[in-house]
Amino acid sequence: MAGITVLDLSRVLAGPWATQMLGDLGATVIKVERPDGGDDTRLWGPPFLQDGRDDSDAAYYLCANRNKSAIAIDFSTPEGAALVADLAKRADILVENFKCGTLAKYGLHYAAMQAVNPRLIYCSITGFGQTGPYARRGGYDFLIQAMSGLMSVTGRADGETGDGPLKVGIPVSDLFTGIYAANAILAALHHRHSTGLGQFIDCALLDSQLAVLANQGANFLLGGQVPIRRGNAHPNVVPYRDFPTGDGTIVIAVGNDAQFLALCRLLDLSDIAADPRFTSNAKRLLHRDELELRLRRATASRSSADLLAAMEAHGVPGGPINTLNEVARDPQVKARGIIKEMTRDDGTKIRAFGYPVQFSRSQPVHDKAPPRFAQDTADVLTRLLGLSKDEVDALGAKGVIAMERDARNKE
Repeated sequence: MAGITVLDLSRVLAGPWATQMLGDLGATVIKVERPDGGDDTRLWGPPFLQDGRDDSDAAYYLCANRNKSAIAIDFSTPEGAALVADLAKRADILVENFKCGTLAKYGLHYAAMQAVNPRLIYCSITGFGQTGPYARRGGYDFLIQAMSGLMSVTGRADGETGDGPLKVGIPVSDLFTGIYAANAILAALHHRHSTGLGQFIDCALLDSQLAVLANQGANFLLGGQVPIRRGNAHPNVVPYRDFPTGDGTIVIAVGNDAQFLALCRLLDLSDIAADPRFTSNAKRLLHRDELELRLRRATASRSSADLLAAMEAHGVPGGPINTLNEVARDPQVKARGIIKEMTRDDGTKIRAFGYPVQFSRSQPVHDKAPPRFAQDTADVLTRLLGLSKDEVDALGAKGVIAMERDARNKE
């Protein structure tokens, strides 16, 4: 995506996640933040990056903002709105995640931007989209996980210790929406290549989360079954869950009948393999409880390492339940090189999980560490918009823009 410019007016996670992906793919991303402190996630810690600065950024901010330039503009002012509009004229893509109607107050809505730049792809990310009775509501990941039905299928089953609906341990509704938004932007770029015209992309957290209900959604829409919480058990496949061992817990993920027979052989459960109640996945689903009880008794007598080694030798999918420090040491993770190290221009090192796809000809880039607040304001305004240093300083004095504190102190 080299040669493509993205104007990023988004903050927190869904929008920044989308624009970071575009930056990983080579686009030039200009992140616009408030002059009074910027993206809220810069303060969402601890942990904070220990770089010796008083305004050190939180890890939350750092996870979603690499490969970007950071500028600070107050576009609630006429001068600030004009600066953003000038940048939009030069951009290929604009991404924002304000509530419906917010940017129209400043003349930065799609109709205004499309009028001055017909090639602009304008992606708006909101909780509920631009239409419908909830369009004006604010949308947050936790809220969307609840409203979408995701929490109704996440957590231990009713009657078990610790039962009740749970959110997923990461903000998946935001992340899925960011991925869908980036995917839609790439499709719109291809459409523009054919037509010369940009377009408006309406991306909603609720819509995205519903789309990724996947098999659980299909179980309801096609089968009429209202899914229930099953803890770590799979709603459609058995055995496919966590099992105890003599020294811990592992995951066994049997995907077909041949793998089930192999599992029975390595556990010395020939009677189960021959039992007509368990000879197909559909039958195993009907007799899930009895089958899983027998399997748990067998796995509990083996160590995790021995059982996993035997499963690998017999072609039965499975693995450990790792903590993140164990993940970082995993030989497969190391071999794939997904943990990247970037360096800020002041020498501060930042580690992150990188773009998770490898290309044969055009590898993603991880060259630019997440920027400090407003570190690129002066450069972008002078280089892209042609403002003089005096003009930039005057805007700073009026509070229309902010420049990096260290840079101002050096001046």
